Amino acid sequence: MSSKHQKTKKVKTVQQKKKLFRANEPLLSVFMWGVNYSITGLSHVDEPSLLLPEHFKAFAKVRVDNNQYNKENMPSHFKFKEYCPLVFRNLRERFNIYDDEFMNSLTKSQPIDQNETSGKSGARFFMSQDKLYVIKTVTSEEVEAIHTLLAEYHQHVVERHAKTLLPQYLAMYRVTVNDTETYMLVMKNVFSPYRTIHTKYDIKGSLIDRTATEKEKSKELPTFKDVDLINDDVKINIGELAKEEFLETLALDVNWLTKLKLMDYSLLIGIHDYNRAMVEAEQQELEENGTNESSDDGELSSSPGARAATPPHSPLTYLSRNPNVDPDWDQFAVKASTESDKPIFYYMALIDILTHYGMKKRTANAAKQVKHGSGAEISTVKPEQYAKRFTEFVSKVII
Repeated sequence: MSSKHQKTKKVKTVQQKKKLFRANEPLLSVFMWGVNYSITGLSHVDEPSLLLPEHFKAFAKVRVDNNQYNKENMPSHFKFKEYCPLVFRNLRERFNIYDDEFMNSLTKSQPIDQNETSGKSGARFFMSQDKLYVIKTVTSEEVEAIHTLLAEYHQHVVERHAKTLLPQYLAMYRVTVNDTETYMLVMKNVFSPYRTIHTKYDIKGSLIDRTATEKEKSKELPTFKDVDLINDDVKINIGELAKEEFLETLALDVNWLTKLKLMDYSLLIGIHDYNRAMVEAEQQELEENGTNESSDDGELSSSPGARAATPPHSPLTYLSRNPNVDPDWDQFAVKASTESDKPIFYYMALIDILTHYGMKKRTANAAKQVKHGSGAEISTVKPEQYAKRFTEFVSKVII
């Protein structure tokens, strides 16, 4: 695999006894196969001393015809394309993610369909079985948007030594099954696989139409919004030093987003109650329901909608031994201040950063101002105004 554009490789597979990449839909089977194929190919490519402009335009793709491998789960014909493979490998390394672990997380067992959509976008979300990574289906326009900002994004990650609240983009693919193209973006999960999130908020700093719907509230873990947070009188109590450090990082990230004319992003907040989690873990162990959803050979042993398998450590054991640290997720996790009335972990990161303030958003801004008035705190505003209102709102929530 080279850094330049590649011609499509045609691969004819042969029947194998061990059935890997087994999923309940061809899209996921091909996705798992493709990740394995691409990471294996990258292992034979030397790391360039410097990423060049051509690396940010490169791609590698493969076409498989007359497939005889795992025919029960994979289609006869499919295509797989990876975007900017060397760039994303470099990003993974900067986020301390090793390719063999990355491949194992995404290919050993089927990603779990989260059965949720991203608001009006209709995107599908999947979670790796170990809950380390989120796979989101994106549009061709979003793929183009990522291509447009990828060089700037990489530079920002490098300059900040990966200390950023921006989404951690790890890979981007196109899967073609039955002539249907699906674009898939892999990101690091903001939340830790070892800590249950008990309450979740999506914050934009706007008060217009920023309340969770009744349908959303009926979910097991609903995503509440700005007005809900205010009504719940929630304050992120992390102390002055942690607040100063967090807001400094947030300001640098938001300034970067503003420079690129990006807006409509959110701060995702997940709240983990340590005491509640200990009680839940004890109950789980007493009930002895910690069944693994997949067998050692990667074959599914449960229904398509099964929840992700329990992490390798017992939740009770892990939490009791590690009440204060979460090293793999310390970038997004902040422990509540010692002055807080109970032990809390907050997971906070920026999400949905790809909306550019173009003609469509300008039109929406004008329409909403007519509806709500020029002084209303609508979400669709100019990037500079959005950034100012967003950071001011967040700084009031954190104490």
